Amino acid sequence: MRALRILLVLVVLLGGLCLAVDRAAVYFAESEAEDRVAMSADGAASTEISIKGFPFLTQVAASRLDRVDLELTGMETSAGGRAVRVSEVRAQLHDVKLGSGYRTATAARATGTALVTYKDLTAAASDGVVVEYGGKGKAKVTGTVEILGRPISRSVLSTVTRVDGHTVKVRADKVPGEGIPGVEDLIRKRTDFEGDIDGLPKGLELQEVEVTEKGLEITVTGSNVSLTG
Repeated sequence: MRALRILLVLVVLLGGLCLAVDRAAVYFAESEAEDRVAMSADGAASTEISIKGFPFLTQVAASRLDRVDLELTGMETSAGGRAVRVSEVRAQLHDVKLGSGYRTATAARATGTALVTYKDLTAAASDGVVVEYGGKGKAKVTGTVEILGRPISRSVLSTVTRVDGHTVKVRADKVPGEGIPGVEDLIRKRTDFEGDIDGLPKGLELQEVEVTEKGLEITVTGSNVSLTG
């Protein structure tokens, strides 16, 4: 009986040691991955990686992770044109394959959400145009147009839709002077625009767009999503 008790204690100690080593390895890998993702994500101010699944070391040995949760916030981009900055991305990446030397990681599939604030939408619009929440799932767009030599400020409620996997469109439901030759076009040139969502990890694409008080909440999905590079 004494020998059995000693054996059980050794098993528990070894199990605890293995668990500690496994968790330490996860922590180290998450830290390394955060640094590499940050370098490839247009200067994200904050990057958080959470590696799921147990044990971790057997997954590493197979060069494949069951699931990795990714969070990018405060991304700064330098793209020109009508690029719309993404302030936050939260994604769950599944079946992540690790490359040679663990320098790259690619997820077979991914799902998540992205947030575009009204401040960033305003930055992507024409000069002097302000985009805000208009209530009931609409965006409020305010701009100034010149009619008969007089500057006139107008606000419209707009619908935001997905054009394709990377582009959103903001279009007024109705504008003042609609039907009057020239007036509607003048206003729409200020209030209507399209923008390419900039900052998503390579492989993620837009699926659905919802206008909320915080901004545009966008559902994203993808395949062969690259965490680095």
